[in-house]
Amino acid sequence: QVQLVESGGGLVQASGTLRLSCAASGSIFRFDAMGWYRQAPGKQRELVAYITNGGRTNYADSVKGRFTISRDNVKNTVYLQMNSLQPEETAVYYCSAGNYRRPAYYPNYWGQGTQVTVSS
Repeated sequence: QVQLVESGGGLVQASGTLRLSCAASGSIFRFDAMGWYRQAPGKQRELVAYITNGGRTNYADSVKGRFTISRDNVKNTVYLQMNSLQPEETAVYYCSAGNYRRPAYYPNYWGQGTQVTVSS
């Protein structure tokens, strides 16, 4: 059974930073890729970033240059460093794991989500 547990969410002021963590049960190498999504109230869930086993990364245009996804294969953990956060990025952030068929990422597993609130 796959378990993904997010942590690191919270309340931050505009232009602030947060680092989210996603700890997986077992080796993350069993997944082609892992990623982060977010869902704001009343909006669809959207991809924020993903990282493949080979280290290839992809970001939503809106976060390029501000967010960084990384992975620690020893700790079986994926991180999302978020800088210069804006109020419109308030959302529940979800960790995911799944398949990668270039050039797309297909999540199969989800964490429970962690709330990120950015105050103006």
